[in-house]
Amino acid sequence: MRTGSQVRRTDKKRPFALHPGRRLAAIAGLALLLAACSGSGPQTSLEPAGRIADDINNLWLLVFWVATAVFVIVEAGLVYAVWKFRERKDDDRRPRQVHGNNAIEITWTIVPAVLLAVITVPMLSGLFEMRKVPTGDVLQINVTGHQWWWEFEYVDETGPDGRSIVTANELHIPADRDVYLSMTSADVIHSFWVPALNGKRDVVPGRITNLTLSAFAPTPDGQPHLGQCAEFCGLAHADMRVKAFVHDEAGFDQWVAAQLEPNTAVGAGWDTFTTFCTACHQVTVEDADGVRTVGPERVIDVDGERTFRSSLAPNLSHFGSRTSIAGATFANDVAHLSAFIDDPSSLKPMTPERNDIAAGIILGMPDYGLDSDEIAGVVALVQSWE
Repeated sequence: MRTGSQVRRTDKKRPFALHPGRRLAAIAGLALLLAACSGSGPQTSLEPAGRIADDINNLWLLVFWVATAVFVIVEAGLVYAVWKFRERKDDDRRPRQVHGNNAIEITWTIVPAVLLAVITVPMLSGLFEMRKVPTGDVLQINVTGHQWWWEFEYVDETGPDGRSIVTANELHIPADRDVYLSMTSADVIHSFWVPALNGKRDVVPGRITNLTLSAFAPTPDGQPHLGQCAEFCGLAHADMRVKAFVHDEAGFDQWVAAQLEPNTAVGAGWDTFTTFCTACHQVTVEDADGVRTVGPERVIDVDGERTFRSSLAPNLSHFGSRTSIAGATFANDVAHLSAFIDDPSSLKPMTPERNDIAAGIILGMPDYGLDSDEIAGVVALVQSWE
């Protein structure tokens, strides 16, 4: 038998207790509030900047409005039924039992089938259109995914010596021209995604996958289309980003011409650079020996039919013309670059202790213990390569 004190404790109301319905409403309101807590959202599929991305967005809008119409109709019917056939006071009637209604059953079978057809037909046609190999004046670019950076080789843009443009993390393309990416991976599965220009496409070692990019107009200065690796690929996956700069025809031709010019191998930092950096990085320079490429190169065999030329670490030719470093994560300025050379893993999570250069495994830039003068020399050198 409970004592009086026990009864009082049991019956005492909790001051902050909520009715289950109010609790559910509070949770729903909080969820809506949190859903609105986003930044400016520059990396979004809802602001297409190219033909293919626009087709994807239009398909999404079609599905959205069809789903919205179905939701409104179903919810309206539900609310009407709840109100119309609600239980009333002193009413002991029971609803009339109905077994089967051919008209209703046929209707709710045909209507969803029609809705699915409305969605499926443009979806399939759009899928085939997106996967179609572009023809005509197409820019061909080889893309190699690395842990954790992107490598771009412009196979059609070559100099008099046959050397093609190789760059990293920042993609430069012309407007109103299809760009056909042939992609593979040097290590694990990645996924290439610039949502303003197209959807995602996996980048798989030992295979070639393709993606077509198309942009309506040049990007404003300092406002490239942002993208990233969309497949978890290890420690610095979140810092494997890409910036896509779109130029008009003259601007793209000017960028190509500048990239085909060799760098000049002069400056106080050149000896330090060749001692440490060229163990992994490549750079094309012009010196007393002429135009030459310094640093290792490997060949990635894809399906035994095609090979991709690749660096162990980002090619640093014309590094000074890039706006970012470390997988397009930090601004390419003296402060960030100096800090990155001094202690790379403090800016970007990496595991350089697991590097095996002979096997082509590079999982981060090591800390070589350079002093401040050596770092300053290397920074001045690579930033002079514009």
